[in-house]
Amino acid sequence: MGKKAFIFPGQGSQYVGMAHDLYENSVEAKEMIKTAEEATGLPLSTIMFNGPEESLKQTDVTQTSIFVHSVVLASLIRTIEPDMTAGHSLGEYSALYSVKAIQFYDAVKLVHHRGSSMLRAGIAQPGTMAAVVGLSSEKLNEICEEASKNGIVQCANFNSPGQIVISGSVTGVHAAMDLAKKQGAKLVKELIVSGAFHSPLMESAKESLKQKLDETPFYDAKIPVYANVTAQAVNEKDSIKKLLYDQLTYPVRWEETIVNMINDGADEFYEIGPGKVLQGLVKRINPDVKIFGIDKFADVERFL
Repeated sequence: MGKKAFIFPGQGSQYVGMAHDLYENSVEAKEMIKTAEEATGLPLSTIMFNGPEESLKQTDVTQTSIFVHSVVLASLIRTIEPDMTAGHSLGEYSALYSVKAIQFYDAVKLVHHRGSSMLRAGIAQPGTMAAVVGLSSEKLNEICEEASKNGIVQCANFNSPGQIVISGSVTGVHAAMDLAKKQGAKLVKELIVSGAFHSPLMESAKESLKQKLDETPFYDAKIPVYANVTAQAVNEKDSIKKLLYDQLTYPVRWEETIVNMINDGADEFYEIGPGKVLQGLVKRINPDVKIFGIDKFADVERFL
């Protein structure tokens, strides 16, 4: 028998109307969303259900909304148990909640603080990000190293074979984009973001997050969580905290994470949360594994 893996999406998966059907159909979902509003002071139900999209795109709101949507779904699932879990950037917090490494009230406050800290860091040190398709990680690392003469730039997300996101200062990223085009990249596209996530420009957010991480109770994870920073399984609470701290300035090693989970026996993946981004990435990493999406109440209803 193969193993089941729960995976959780990160920033960019949000959409207006998210979690509305969960709120309408589940008392438990409604209570969790109300608790999140109390913990953060954000009118989450209003923004998630009705927008406007510009409000939902604010980093602190985005991250909190995606986290809440994801963990509400995970909490409603009764009839399947994961053997391992992981989340993409922000999604790592959802994964940790799903395996009882952190309690909901604490987690939602921490995620909101993370988003707010990243938003402030992006204002203090403006940067950008870009998606590059069609170059190897080795080649793109070389390009970033060369482009660093113009400003900070590094690989930020190793998403799937040939799909990598770079992050850094505007001058550094633009220089790397030009070099990537010259080196034959199939696609080079600047992303609309509020900061240079997973780059050294997030250092101030990292230090702000550390204080909140130190204040927040964590517990050993009940099942392995594969960390973005190492792409390796972790259970121990102090290691989890350290990896969440490092995560803000380190690349997300998503492709390697999925490969390691498959090597450790996973052959069924469930993306739990808004959107289908991770389903597409998993299919590109290994088309032989099964991948399912759980986003709406209708999706989760069969697992109640």
